Amino acid sequence: NLQKFSLFGDISVLQQQGSLSNTYLSKVDPDGKKIKQIQQLFEEILSNSRQLKWLSCGFMLEIVTPTSLSSLSNSIANTMEHLSLLDNNIPGNSTLITAVELEQFVNLRSLALDFCDFTAEMARVLTDNNHVPLQRLSLLVHNVSVMHKSLDNMPNDEHWKALSRKSTNLRVYIMAFDIKSEDMLKILKPSIPLERIHFDSYITCVSGAIVDLISRQYDKFLTHFILMNDVIDTSGFPDLSDNRNEDPLVLLAWRCTKLSLLAVHGYTVWAHNLIAIARLRGSDLKVLEVTEESIDFDQGELADQDVDPVHNLIEQVSLGLGQPWHAIMDIESLSVFTEPNRHFYREMQSFSEDI
Repeated sequence: NLQKFSLFGDISVLQQQGSLSNTYLSKVDPDGKKIKQIQQLFEEILSNSRQLKWLSCGFMLEIVTPTSLSSLSNSIANTMEHLSLLDNNIPGNSTLITAVELEQFVNLRSLALDFCDFTAEMARVLTDNNHVPLQRLSLLVHNVSVMHKSLDNMPNDEHWKALSRKSTNLRVYIMAFDIKSEDMLKILKPSIPLERIHFDSYITCVSGAIVDLISRQYDKFLTHFILMNDVIDTSGFPDLSDNRNEDPLVLLAWRCTKLSLLAVHGYTVWAHNLIAIARLRGSDLKVLEVTEESIDFDQGELADQDVDPVHNLIEQVSLGLGQPWHAIMDIESLSVFTEPNRHFYREMQSFSEDI
């Protein structure tokens, strides 16, 4: 009777400085027998399932293999409504699903994959007449995958246009982890119906040009914009408005009229820009989360002896939003999990259920 099967492996316990350590695995399972047993059990569950509609596997180290899906019967594949297969530690060009396998999943309404695994051929398959329109697509762009795989096979703008014509209600969620600006420029095709984007990094910061591009290309769709930077260098946070007439985050709030969530940590947000964002979006901006350490004040605000700049900021942002507001004092209080894989998996689940 199993209808929903969801597995998440918290690999953060095995990570050292952002990259996976296999030493732990080799200690607990030196000959790989345990992994093989779990793989077999997983495939048995798939082969014995008769009513499965939702299959979701995230970062279950080596449990899901490129042959796992072959355990599903054709009838189950034909009626599956949600599929997510995520593991950015699959070596080389191996993928957990191929375009040929995707052809069986004709009833799929939501899909979540590593961005490098979502190819132009997959986009073409999803536009076929025998497929129901896809409504939610979640894509994780991870620097590990981009290093070991290629962006050469990703959909071009024509593929995205065709997919959007086939699926007029399609919305896309992208999380980019430590991705260089030149790669983001290749990825962000104008015709992606991008509703949510989340940048997370330890090393590679997002540029103001990328934020500006997003606000221009996705102004009709964008509702969630998250900017996280867990910098190891504490000499100062990057300033997106550096050498620019207009702050990119203010322009984002001005252009993206559906924006309902904005969260920032690890980038400089000037107090006067924060007030402008609150006034531009008003009560439609349901969540505005900025960590206290990310907020800065210009010299004019600090020089005014009659006004407490922090109190004034809280008052003005609260007025703009039409609800009480304060900066986030502790990063652990952010609604955005600081562990990116876990956050992506949680958000992907709720995004996919919201159809």
